[in-house]
Amino acid sequence: MEAVELVKNFEEAGHGWFWSTDAEGQITYISEQLARAIGRTRGSLLGSRFAELFEQADDDLTGRRALPFILARQSSFDKVTVKASQAMDERFWAVAGTPQHGNDGAFSGYRGVAVDVTEQRRSSEHASQLARYDSLTGLPNRRGMAEVLDRNLVGIAHHRRACAVMLIDLDRFKQVNDTLGHPAGDALLKQVAERLCRIAGDSERVFRLGGDEFQVIVAGSDDRGDIGELASQIIASLSQPYSIEGSRCIIGASVGIAIAPADGEARSELIRNADLALYASKDGGRGRFHFFSSELLEAAEERRALEEDLRDAIARGEMSLWYQPIVDARSNHITGVEALLRWQHKVRGAISPAIFIPIAEEAGLIPQIGEWVLRQACHDAVTWPGKLRVAVNISPLQFANDALPATVVSALATSGLTPDRLELEITEGVFLAASASTDTAFEALKEIGVRLALDDFGTGYSSLGYLRTAPFDKIKIDQTFVREATLPGSKNGAIIAAIVALAEALGMETTAEGIEYMDQLALIRRLRVSHVQGWVYSKALPSAELCGRLERGELTLTPAGPAKQRSDRQAVYRAVGVIQDGRYSSAILRNLSDTGALIEGGPSLAPGSLVILDFGDGQLTYAHVSRVRARQIGVSFAQPLVPDGGGGLCTSRRVSPYLLASLALPSPGSGDADLGGDEPLGMEALAQKLGLTLTPRPATQGTLMNLRWSHAGQAEGGATTVADVAARYLESMSGDVETREAASRDLRDHILPHFGQLRLDQVSRSDVIAWLTAKSEAEAGEPGTDMRLNALMNQMWNLAAKLELPGSEANPLEGSLRFDRRGVEEAVLTQQEAERLLRAAGASGNRQLKFILALLMLTGARPRELLTARWESLDLEAGMWRIATGGGTAHDLRLSPAAITLLGALPRWEDCPYLIPNPVTRRPYGSVAGSWEAVKAQLQGHALELDDLRFCDLGAEAWETSLLARVLDEGACGALGRDSGAEATIEARRAEAVCS
Repeated sequence: MEAVELVKNFEEAGHGWFWSTDAEGQITYISEQLARAIGRTRGSLLGSRFAELFEQADDDLTGRRALPFILARQSSFDKVTVKASQAMDERFWAVAGTPQHGNDGAFSGYRGVAVDVTEQRRSSEHASQLARYDSLTGLPNRRGMAEVLDRNLVGIAHHRRACAVMLIDLDRFKQVNDTLGHPAGDALLKQVAERLCRIAGDSERVFRLGGDEFQVIVAGSDDRGDIGELASQIIASLSQPYSIEGSRCIIGASVGIAIAPADGEARSELIRNADLALYASKDGGRGRFHFFSSELLEAAEERRALEEDLRDAIARGEMSLWYQPIVDARSNHITGVEALLRWQHKVRGAISPAIFIPIAEEAGLIPQIGEWVLRQACHDAVTWPGKLRVAVNISPLQFANDALPATVVSALATSGLTPDRLELEITEGVFLAASASTDTAFEALKEIGVRLALDDFGTGYSSLGYLRTAPFDKIKIDQTFVREATLPGSKNGAIIAAIVALAEALGMETTAEGIEYMDQLALIRRLRVSHVQGWVYSKALPSAELCGRLERGELTLTPAGPAKQRSDRQAVYRAVGVIQDGRYSSAILRNLSDTGALIEGGPSLAPGSLVILDFGDGQLTYAHVSRVRARQIGVSFAQPLVPDGGGGLCTSRRVSPYLLASLALPSPGSGDADLGGDEPLGMEALAQKLGLTLTPRPATQGTLMNLRWSHAGQAEGGATTVADVAARYLESMSGDVETREAASRDLRDHILPHFGQLRLDQVSRSDVIAWLTAKSEAEAGEPGTDMRLNALMNQMWNLAAKLELPGSEANPLEGSLRFDRRGVEEAVLTQQEAERLLRAAGASGNRQLKFILALLMLTGARPRELLTARWESLDLEAGMWRIATGGGTAHDLRLSPAAITLLGALPRWEDCPYLIPNPVTRRPYGSVAGSWEAVKAQLQGHALELDDLRFCDLGAEAWETSLLARVLDEGACGALGRDSGAEATIEARRAEAVCS
């Protein structure tokens, strides 16, 4: 009796319940508490099958089979987590059961108990969520990444599917934290996460590893062209401005990519290689991506070896100082020298400072090496005749050391050098952590009597406020401003002039570094720079050689060097392909720069010829022949090459290897060949297939021409950004190459840099009007640009409204939101202009053009929608046309009576599903741009695009009747391909239209 009470108390407490079944699995006893928990009565549950009442939890970690299988085994079990098959409140129980047997040993059913584990389960799920997801951004963290990547790598092993890992590191993020504070940094990281999810299309593919480091996993793809394009989109998106608490922030991103299985099949190996690629992209200048290669791993191993050797280089006497003269720009007289560190390795020979200085910085060796340089420079300078100053670089780490003034005093005292002959060059980086100790250090150094120079001015900390208080004697203009200052279109000269004016106002000298060409020297002199340093006067010299020249009185130097600057060229010798007029020819590349190349051999070409150069490995680009001399051909690239991160150059984009294979394009060095077989492939057709363009892309990373669309890609609050709609708009135009390319250029060059990251509901009419007005008033603006951009943005908003995207409710360009066509006062064409247009179309060589233009006017459809329309999408009786849009969606367009009449008059060819096909091929037109341009010329300068015709409905039945009668009267049967049935149909429709 006491046992019964204990069972009853257990059930009433709600901690669990008891159950039993017969041999058939039907319930013979169940606790009332369980029945209430699942919204049933105990009586209704008796006789039910126990296995059907419950189902095993989806993520039961026991690894056991489903509950019916367990019961069928007729053996004991415990801790099987189940939930009710049908219940409003999801609860979980851990069920245990023991088989029962009769006196004869036959199985008679189960008896068991179940314990409520709902709270434990929820607590476990919460802990798992915290363990796998980043609390700030909501993205999976490093642990979540490891689980996802391991699953993908298992798939690689079993199914040979590829998987790419993209490591993303934010550039200049630390500056945001330092200047705006950590809360602003956190807000920025959230926006970065949103942009990455929008591009990747799935938040479970994006991970935050910690700090400002993110990762994206791309499963199922090893196409370096596609992956590289995605990386470019990520860099472009993350580099656009952010709005943080009213402040405008701009950061950048660098990406390293490793692809399994080629770059590793284990998680640790793949991440290590992606990290090496990321290091290469940052080392190559940041703001770019880099694929892993075996050379990077070899370089990392060599780097570790160099670090070990560098630690003992000073002790072994391998370090030395060389000195480059600093010359008065007016008198050519040497006024000082700069100490430059050199390393002569005992085995490897001379090692460039560009290699070992970054290694020393990472290894923490800069303070030790810097002090040695300071003392050695003072020691060498004392031995020179005269009173030349010696300049020594001081790193931010050295400057932050409170012992620096004492070290300078010690170096001067030990060597005997007077303080006025020592100049310390300090970079702007010391001001990032400016504090009272910074001012104290400056005061202490000036009290010693040494000179101070601000090095690499304009390349680091952007504030000029420190110039008011920091006691500098000189500003050194970094060679990045000098470089390309004399090249056409460069603005570097204006920057240098501004720096000189600033220095003169503050009573400071100026030195321009890196002068190598005579035209650079002439420019520097015209801009009143006081001192010059560079190869145009002298390379760096060992101390003994410098001392010898000074002893001989050689204090005046004569400048010498190339007359004019040109882009850096690399001497190379490798095979390339030259494509022209459907012919692929092999040639030899002899030298290369970012803007052009010299090739030998190949086809006979005349200056001005346009060719496509194939460098191999999917790297193709347009080039113009600039000069021809015997067998040597000089070419200039339509799009400049970019650094590849390894000291070489490459095209900004690569063509997919699958696309190259489909075109049967030869590889460089494989010999000459005709392209296209029996039907030669012309330059334009080949370039279109390869995705090449003659229009150079801007230097900014702002292109979103191929930005992937995702419904998950919405900004905070559910709204959609202008960049999102732009991507969707371009997708809706797939197939119409000319129109899509023109829209892509306008989006890239005009709209996206200004509005790209704004939500639709953040774009106001006044903002757009002011922006368009500025475009129209710009002196360099192309006539009609403002009208074209207005039409493009209006089309984007109309598409967003059709798809009911969040934020599209208020169109800033017009009041109508749902493709309502314009009234008479807003029409882009008058009735007379439209009739002239149709007459010209009827006389054109394209027999279908007149009907295409008329239907665009009558239906308001887009050109691509009409050209690819099928009969099956029309319901003429209901007067409806169902138009497919991008992303698998569609919208219904109601047809006017005139549109129904004209559509009904069109003939239907057998086995041809299209409304208006090419009469010869019975396939849709790829484009009618050429015919349209010829017809548009009849309007004598009217700024009208084909897509604008959908706004030409003047809202009058008489106008539509007139248009229809004109189209059907003027040779309609002949244009459509006359047969008796078509002619009769047309006559009937024409009569119906005229009568109406």
